[in-house]
Amino acid sequence: MFQYFGELAALGTASCWSFGSMAFTIASRRFGYWSVNILRLAVALILLVTAKWIITGSPFLPEVTAYHWFWFGLSGIIGFILGDTLLFKSFALIGARLAMLMMSLVPVFGTLIAWIFMNEILGVTKIIAILVTLSGITWVVLSKTNLGLKKHHYLIGIVCGIGGAAGQAIGLVLSKKGLVNGFSPLTGNIVRTLVASMGIWMIALFQGKIPHTVSLLKDKKGAAAMSSGAFLGPFLGVWLSLIAVQHTYVGIATTLMALPPVFLIPLSRWIFKERITTGAVLGTILAVSGVALIFLL
Repeated sequence: MFQYFGELAALGTASCWSFGSMAFTIASRRFGYWSVNILRLAVALILLVTAKWIITGSPFLPEVTAYHWFWFGLSGIIGFILGDTLLFKSFALIGARLAMLMMSLVPVFGTLIAWIFMNEILGVTKIIAILVTLSGITWVVLSKTNLGLKKHHYLIGIVCGIGGAAGQAIGLVLSKKGLVNGFSPLTGNIVRTLVASMGIWMIALFQGKIPHTVSLLKDKKGAAAMSSGAFLGPFLGVWLSLIAVQHTYVGIATTLMALPPVFLIPLSRWIFKERITTGAVLGTILAVSGVALIFLL
């Protein structure tokens, strides 16, 4: 089993992100997507700093330079504040299954960004893989699934999901700029989360929403869902993803970590009682297959 430690960690990542997205969907519908992002960043920051303290013996960041603050900070603002706020709104409007399917666009956006701005080669196989992914997502979006939603809510949720994927992709590209010369991914994630947390709490302060946001924690079910999502997503899920990349091929790890849309088909049927059509299942599998091709070809 130790031989497949990296693959198991990647599957663990996909499981964490699947259950975490369910938790964030519940929390977003009870608290509102903006408040969930504010609170979960604070929880994630506490967990990450605690982990660093346990591993290194110190919670401080003396190794972080102005260069790292800039790139990881910008990554946190775009990825966590802008991207994840749109993602959480998508969770609230269309649910975890469809919102996470939109996250299949992250490698598509990442590939295109790297081609346009980083002069990476975009070969024929990559183009085919992108078209396969887009075809699968389009199939699911256009399939007749009874979500019990108004048409404009459905469309806004899809658009927010696409925006969330774009924010995540840009955030990852910016983080890559900071991860040079073997810089610690854990420390980089702390910087991203710290800057994003400071930024979003400052916005909440100017809006006068901090008392209301904190008062939401009285809702025990919503608070439990938000905390569970923060633990499973930006803390445990991200940590397992780093282990996966470290112990197996990046293409294999990334492909396995792209499985949440598939895992969420039975979970959404079980927890949210969604009606899942055959077209939705086949389209999801096609989209995930396209993601796999992007990384494996």
